[in-house]
Formats: sequence, structure tokens, C-alpha cells
Amino acid sequence: MQKSEIDPKILEQVRKLEEKYEAMGQDLASYLDGLLYSDYTTYWDYIHLDTLLSLQTPKTGLEDEMVFIIYHQHSELFFKLILWELEQIGRNEDLTEAFFIQKIERVNRIFKQLADSFSIMIEGLDKEQFLKFRTALLPASGFQSAQYRLIEMTSTSLNNLIDAEERPSFKDEEDLEELLKHIYWKRAALELSSGKKTLTLQQFEEKYTEFFISRAKAYKHKNIEAIFNDKFSKENHQLVDLLKEFDYLANVYWPLTHYKSAVKHLHKDESDIAATGGTNWQKYLPPRFQKVIFFPELWSEAEKKEWGKSWVLKEALGKKD
Repeated sequence: MQKSEIDPKILEQVRKLEEKYEAMGQDLASYLDGLLYSDYTTYWDYIHLDTLLSLQTPKTGLEDEMVFIIYHQHSELFFKLILWELEQIGRNEDLTEAFFIQKIERVNRIFKQLADSFSIMIEGLDKEQFLKFRTALLPASGFQSAQYRLIEMTSTSLNNLIDAEERPSFKDEEDLEELLKHIYWKRAALELSSGKKTLTLQQFEEKYTEFFISRAKAYKHKNIEAIFNDKFSKENHQLVDLLKEFDYLANVYWPLTHYKSAVKHLHKDESDIAATGGTNWQKYLPPRFQKVIFFPELWSEAEKKEWGKSWVLKEALGKKD
């Protein structure tokens, strides 16, 4: 082939590009001019590596605070990825079983990685350093992860997220704003002595309440539970098994790996140390207290009654059933 000749494959690609830009009323030649002047993409520019590595700003000189910061940033990125997958289900107008399965499988894979990686916090964080630098973080708390709340609200009905003791009285509640006032995690951020809202909760509500209300309304009929009940059958064992795995990973495995870390770093002799922000981790993290279940209709009454109990006994407390 002479240099003046153009590969037919390239010509075909140019033809396709011309069709694409014509459909949008655009001039392909202008875009090709831009391509001539644009620079090559580098790895560090593409992922904004320098910016990413500049986002760790410890508040103390204690070395293990860096472990704490990076792990939480890592978790938030994975939360974003989980939401990225779940939201694709919610906005898909031609949802197929294959697409639904693919997305839930991805979500489950991410949650497994999240839970397995918690050993970085459990075994890779010096307890004495943590107990020192944590006081410099107040009133900030992982409790204030808005993305995790969005995962919950994208996955299930708000009725399933009501505080366990109040849940029966809200069975037919339609007012989403009222439901949000009684969501389970709010009780975890009340002062143990007075019952008043901690500053951690006040800040969180001030920043995100309106956003959460908007999200709850948008996903009332397109959360994962609602979509499954509307479009699929409980007789589809593959889907049921995937959703039950999702439920267990999100509401048992993930919070209890967090609980295991709290037991190691915040439990001392007969007294418990409050978590950062003053949240009551002893009541907030164990699933057997909150019984947050995204798909309660897929579990037996016995399974719901014992929700998370065996994991706590075996993994967190080292006891047998």
C-alpha cells in the first residue's frame, strides 16, 4: 500500500463519524481539527493522580491517621461505584432480567471487596494512635456518609429503613418526609445521656435533609425492591439468591466488619468508648438491633428474627452459636 492510500477501515470509521455528527447537526471537520491540536492522554492526567494524592490531609502527626483517611476515601469511591450500578437499573426503561442480574452481581462483588478490605482498619491500624487522633476529628463521623444513605434509599422502601421499634406503626405511611424523620440511623446519633441530637447529626441533617427528601421521592417506585416486585418473580431463584446475597452483604457483612473494628478499637475492659461524633456504635452497627433488611419478603420469619446474630457471635465476639 502506498503512503497516499488510506486504509479502507479508517475510511469506514470516518464515514461512521460523519453520520454521527451529521445527526447532531455538527461539522465533523471541526472536530477533526480539534483532534489535530489535542495532546495525548497520560495515565496521571486521566485519573487526576496528582489531585487524588493531594487529598489526604491529616489533622495530627500520628502516622496511622493516614491509614484511616485513605481507607474512608476508598470506601466512598466504592460507594459511588455501587450507586453507579444501582442507578442504572432505576433509569433503565427497557429493563431485562440479564441487565438486572449483571448489575446486582457487580454490586455484590463491590460489597465483598469493601468488607474484605476492612482488615486494613481492623489489623492495620494502631489502637493507641487511633484513640489519640480520633479526638482531633470531632464531630466528624463515618455516620455522615451520605452516599451510604443513598445506597439504602436506592435499594429499598423507606418503610424498611424506619427505626425497628417504630417500624410497625408506619406500615402504611405514605408521607416520605415523615418517614425520613424516623429513619433508623437518626437514633444512633442522639446523646446517650440527654437524648438530644449530637452536633454530628445536626450537621448531617442541615446539609442533606432536602437532598434525601428529593431522592426518596425520585426512587419511591424505582428502588431495587420496588422494581423487583413489579417486574420479576419470586420464583426466579437466581434473582432471589442474588438479592438475598446483596441484602446480607450490605446489612450484615459490611456493618459487622465495621462493628468488629469498633470492638477492637473502642471496647476496653467493661467500659465502651463512644465512636467519633458521639454515635452509639453498640446499638447502631449490630444488625440484630436495627434489622435493616432491603428485601424482607425474601426471608423467612426465623431468618429475620436472628438477623446477623450468628456473625456477631462468631466473628466479633469469638463465640460459637
